[in-house]
Order: sequence, then C-alpha cells, then structure tokens
Amino acid sequence: MAATPPAARPARVRQVCTECGAVAPKWQGRCPTCGEWNSLVEEPEPRPVTRSQPAAAAVAATLVGDVPAGSLTWLATGIGECDRVLGGGFVPGGLVLLGGDPGIGKSTLALQLAGHCGSEARPSLYCAGEESAAQVAMRAGRLRCDGREVAVVAETDLDAVLATVESLRPPLAVVDSVQTLHDAGQPGTPGSIAQVRGAVHRLLLCAKQTGVPILLIGHVTKDGAIAGPRTLEHMVDVVLYLEGERHGDHRLLRGVKNRFGASDELGVFVLDAGGMREEEAPGRAFLDETTLGVPGNVLTVACEGSRPLAVEVQALVAPTRFGLPRHTASGFDLGRLHLLAAVLEKRARILLGQADVFVNAVGGVRLAEPAADLAVALAVAASARELCPPPGSVVIGELGLGGEVRRVRRLEQRLQEARQLGLRTAVVPASQAGCAVPPGMRCIPVVHLGDALALLDEAAGPWPGMACTTVKKVATDPWRAP
Repeated sequence: MAATPPAARPARVRQVCTECGAVAPKWQGRCPTCGEWNSLVEEPEPRPVTRSQPAAAAVAATLVGDVPAGSLTWLATGIGECDRVLGGGFVPGGLVLLGGDPGIGKSTLALQLAGHCGSEARPSLYCAGEESAAQVAMRAGRLRCDGREVAVVAETDLDAVLATVESLRPPLAVVDSVQTLHDAGQPGTPGSIAQVRGAVHRLLLCAKQTGVPILLIGHVTKDGAIAGPRTLEHMVDVVLYLEGERHGDHRLLRGVKNRFGASDELGVFVLDAGGMREEEAPGRAFLDETTLGVPGNVLTVACEGSRPLAVEVQALVAPTRFGLPRHTASGFDLGRLHLLAAVLEKRARILLGQADVFVNAVGGVRLAEPAADLAVALAVAASARELCPPPGSVVIGELGLGGEVRRVRRLEQRLQEARQLGLRTAVVPASQAGCAVPPGMRCIPVVHLGDALALLDEAAGPWPGMACTTVKKVATDPWRAP
C-alpha cells in the first residue's frame, strides 16, 4: 500500500492555554499549569525550522552609563487626561494596547487621539479592521474630527498594514483591532493565539524600526481581560483599560503597565454625543451630597496614582430570604468583602450570618486599594444598625484581620482633596495622626475598628422616617470640626 503523500496528511494540532501559553498533551477542562478553566484552545503545531545559516556571533555589550541619552521627545496627545495616564504622551516607537468592554468608547477615544496627533501636512493613520472607511468617516464627522488630520485604510492583512505604516511614517498609527489582523505566515484564523502573538510581534518590530508609535485596540473576554495569550500584555510597552458603566456618562482610563512612566494613573472622561471630553472636576465626578444621609453611605477618598478621588461607598444589609446569605460587590473586590464581613463579626460582634450584604462604589469606580477598607466596614455596620455618619465626614484607613486600622499612602493629599470638597472631619489611622492637616479640618485618629464604630454610635443619628434604635447622645461631639 502506497504511503500517504505529505500534503495529504492531516496537520497535527496541540492544545495551548490562552492565559499562560502552556501546551497540554490533550484537551482538558482546566489548564494543568495555571489552573484556569476553559482556557485550552486548539491550534496547529508549528513546523520544525531547519537552520540554513550558521549561528550568529556574540555582539559587544555596552555599559548603561556609556549609552547616549538620545533625543526622544514625547508626542503630546492634546488630551490632558490621556497625557497624564501615558506619562506625558506617546513615545516614538512605543506600542500601546487599549482594552475595554464592547461599546465603552475605545474606538471613539482612539479616533480622537489620532485627530489630535495628526496634522494636514502629516496625518495620522487609522487602520480599521472592523469598519469600512465610510463608517470611520461618519464617526469622525460626529466627533467633529477634521478629515484632513487622519488617513483611514480598511485592511485586515498584516503585511499590507505594515507596508502602509513603513511607507507613510505617520505621527501615530491606530490598529482597530489587533484580533482582526491576519498573518499569512502564521497558522490559524484571525484572533487565534498564534495569529495575535505573531501580529503583535511584527507590529512591535515595525514600531521600533520606524519610530512610529502604534496604538492597538484589543477585545476583552467576559472576565474583563484582554483576549488572546497572556504574553500579549508583556510584549507591549503600555497597557490601558477603559472602564465605566456602559449606561453612565463617566469613563475611566486606567494605566496597568507603562514602561515610560507611572503605571497606576487614572484619567476621568465624560462620554457624550461629541465623543470623549475631559472631566472638569474629577474630584467631584462621583460625589452626590443628596445621598450621603442614607444609612450605609460613607464617603472615602481613593488615591489612583497621584490623583485623589472622592468616592461614595454604599452598603445594604438586609435579612436573607434563602438559607445561604449572599455577598455582592460592585466596584469592590468580593474576596475583600468576605474578609471585612468576617472581621466585623469576629472583632465587632456585628452578626451578618443571616443577612445579605451588598456593597457598591458609586459611578463605576473600582476600589482596588486597601485604603477603602475602613469606609466599607463602616458602611456595612451603619446599614446593619440603621445609622448615618455625620455630614461632612470622610473615612480613610486599611483594616487588618485583627481589626486594627493600618496606615495608608498619600494621606495628606487625600485630606487636601477632602477639604477642597468642603469636608471638615476625617477618620484616619492613629499611626498617621501627626500628618499635616489642612486648615479648617479635624482628624479623628482611630486605632481599632471598635473605635470607629463607637464614633458612629455616639455621633450618628437615625435616618428620618425610619424606625431605628435610639442613639446615645453625648455632650461632646467628636465629629464636630472646630
């Protein structure tokens, strides 16, 4: 029997994890390396490469102190909030990855950036893989973007996109999106692991060789992570996420990785019919004084990078109607909420075993730092006891497992922001009681969670119109500012 010709043999496939890139011998529901579920996908095995040339010789290494500083200049985007997150603007030859949920405004922001960076003499390049040129022009007209500052090409072939970038050398190139590019030299369909990894690698080489900054728009999975291999975020220079409530007005541009500046900055935008515009007062963007008089609503000041941001934390404690109580968090880590609930039960004797606990950070803000722990714990306790914190107060502090209130970073900047918002009283960790306090503000140091709860019981009043437990009144109100 004749052997099967090589061209007729079926291509061998392998199972590759989209999170860690590990190769499994067969498909499994869970990756044996990183433990993620449903992360193994099938892709053809790469063909063995035979070396036709001798190995390259070693190159001479140069001391870092002897390397010339260079003359790289930042390319300002013309949007202050974007420059803040990027560290000053785009760096020549930099590769920036922008991710976010569908409909959050990624393409809108990218087109506005292209319009600001380009000019009539040297327009930016917008490579649309999901839209036609006419659709991009329609969106540019809605955004009042000058059509002479952006050149558009509707193309998904990677070779054609790279050739266009090398030929035009625009001040900024936008690829919308990287999951639509197709590399003829890589196996698989557009969006597969091999295709995305190969496309980003070639785009990275193109950016470094031509000096053109490239902005990539990436899809995200249902978990909020950028689709494709996890190595994608390691290959690029800057990783940005556009966040916010889809049905709200505010959008947050969060820096996750930045090789040229701080990686934890935050930009605040407002999305309207005219596109993305900068928030004029970011500190007040998520503040609503009319809702602070409700039991369970506590104000804190989060610090995103170098920017303090006032955030209202809402908590609701209600008797459970089922056998198993629920804990739900929006804008706050659910595991952290479980921890704080356990601390409240163990250290403060607030029984939550038969109650559902809901926590919400108003405005779509995601509180990732532990400095909001004390505010969340007080909000849950206030909702359970039907008490209201006094108006004009702010709570800042990290909470330990023993109930101790721990130090936080940038406390002075947080207090300064709170004073500018008209707040006069702040509950702070006792270990930072000696920090500089803005004029007209009083700081109440607390050592333990019980101290903060005692202040709540002494000074907070019941919510009008509700049957609450009687609150003990004292002659000296510790919350009252001088």
